[in-house]
Amino acid sequence: MNQLLDYVFKLPRRWKRVISLLLDVVAITVAYWGAWIIRVDTDQVLFQQGNWVLLGIILPVTILAFIKFGLYRAVLRYMGVKVAGSILAGIGIATFALVLAGFFTGYALPRTVPLLFAMLLLIFIAGSRFLVRAFVATSGRKSREKVVIYGAGSAGRQLAHALIHGNEYDPFTFIDDDKNLQNTSVLGRPVYSFGHLKHMLNETSIKQVLLAMPNIPRSQRSLILAKLEPLKVEVKSIPAMSDLVSGDASIDQLREVAIEDLLGREPVAPDVNLMGKNITDKVVMVTGAGGSIGSELCRQIVLQRPKELVLFELSEFALYSIDSELNKLVTKHNLGVVIKPIIGTVQKANRVETVMRTFGVQTVYHAAAYKHVPLVEYNIVEGVRNNVFGTYYTAKAAAEVGVERFVLVSTDKAVRPTNIMGTSKRVAELALQALAKRYENTTFCMVRFGNVLGSSGSVVPLFREQIRKGGPVTVTHKDITRYFMTIPEASQLVIQAGAMGKGGDVFVLDMGDSVKISDLARKMIHLMGLEVRDLNNPEGDIEVQFTGLRPGEKLYEELLIGDNVEATYHPRIMTAQEVSLEWDDFQDLLAALDTSCHSFDIPAVQKLLLSAPTGYQPSSALCDLVWQGTEEKVSKKHLESPVSPTEGSLH
Repeated sequence: MNQLLDYVFKLPRRWKRVISLLLDVVAITVAYWGAWIIRVDTDQVLFQQGNWVLLGIILPVTILAFIKFGLYRAVLRYMGVKVAGSILAGIGIATFALVLAGFFTGYALPRTVPLLFAMLLLIFIAGSRFLVRAFVATSGRKSREKVVIYGAGSAGRQLAHALIHGNEYDPFTFIDDDKNLQNTSVLGRPVYSFGHLKHMLNETSIKQVLLAMPNIPRSQRSLILAKLEPLKVEVKSIPAMSDLVSGDASIDQLREVAIEDLLGREPVAPDVNLMGKNITDKVVMVTGAGGSIGSELCRQIVLQRPKELVLFELSEFALYSIDSELNKLVTKHNLGVVIKPIIGTVQKANRVETVMRTFGVQTVYHAAAYKHVPLVEYNIVEGVRNNVFGTYYTAKAAAEVGVERFVLVSTDKAVRPTNIMGTSKRVAELALQALAKRYENTTFCMVRFGNVLGSSGSVVPLFREQIRKGGPVTVTHKDITRYFMTIPEASQLVIQAGAMGKGGDVFVLDMGDSVKISDLARKMIHLMGLEVRDLNNPEGDIEVQFTGLRPGEKLYEELLIGDNVEATYHPRIMTAQEVSLEWDDFQDLLAALDTSCHSFDIPAVQKLLLSAPTGYQPSSALCDLVWQGTEEKVSKKHLESPVSPTEGSLH
């Protein structure tokens, strides 16, 4: 039977319609004669000419009615209410045609024959179709993976309906916390409480739970995930409601659970006035426009309808990617924003100033930086050149050109730094503080925050890739903690904080509670349907390995140097009064750094950073790769060179 159905379903569409029509001709004929035989209880009706005349009238009428109502355009396996309506309408016309035919031809037609004909026709036409549909669905379900849908509301029903008509998943049952829905049935699938889920997972082959609750708060979603995490089941989620409404995703495009859902922190809706204050109808420039933060800043900025958006980026590919994306966004929403993609480096002061002057830039968001801690430890001069001098050149150019507002994207690693990256960002903050004292026409401010989820170098995509490959998941230290925030929320807060700046302000974003990285790794393993392999569970799937702190890395990050923090009227933005340098003192530091970098004197660079008011306390020895290589060569050359008779002698 399965082979026959597979053969029929593979036939061209027109042949399927012909087969359906021929089968309906047989069904109409059988229903007609069946009605007569049931009524008169004899087969003698088959030999009466008048009965054949009536059949000859209603047969084409019924077929034409079915064709008119689109019965043969419907896909059998996807039959629904609309098809049932077409069948009922066609049967109604067929029955009415039989009554009229009997009346106008004068042939004897018992009153119950049309009624029996309608009932039998309904059974043969509708019943046969729904029977085949059920058979196809049942046979298809055997080859599909059984899943549980968490949430029996509107989104859950839509998801189940989409999966039923798909080829990959079979929605086996629903789980819902609403007691009014429990012990009911949705689309023929039972609805249970969460307490039934653990028993179900033990008794069946179900390996996935699909979250279908796009409207619930993130805190509630976090609680549900906390309940699901101990179970050996993979958890996926439908797209966010905003993506569903905008048409950017469909309900059956399942995704891995977003890590921000694990954090459980609700985002605060951005202040519309702050978002557009320095952007709307202005010329805005973003440095590092192709990076994680820079690109999201651009997305947020373009929605505020600036006059022009200048994308300043060193990487050609990153610039091409964000330029293409933004132009599509502008076209889609008819924003009317002019995008200017500019290749350049912030280390060239003349290039930066020329770009700002040419386009008449009014607001600058400076996101260009080297931020990967170990890589900057291995490339100290370039880290200092880019993060310190690049920021200074860009900020000074903004002041010289007359830019209205300059916002530096800083980091929590600038607070009591243990590495060159954090220290260089703190010196960049000092640069803005010094410039704010010298130039009054440009408002300088900086926004300091922690890690963002999904950025380049973030642990989240790294962990996910390691889990997919079978592990191990590598964590630097069992006690290491970090603050996390989503990229969109961080970017929105940067824009809002920048709008509140008055000059030299250091803004600090409320990052919530710090997260233990080892716990985050374990949660990710569990929510991907796997178990952690350790001494307590040697049969587990994925091992968590601790590799040791990397150069310059510390166990925890801070957001403030001192305790002199003040709240702003935004609940997620604070301001801090940090130590600063006078203009002449900063110029002296900058000149000394320039000389040391130019001569590639790494110890001198470190000594200058230690002497500056940065709070720098290195956690590891100098490990600049080029400097180490040079020192090794000098040392080797000295050991291999012959000693002259006078060298080393006593006089």
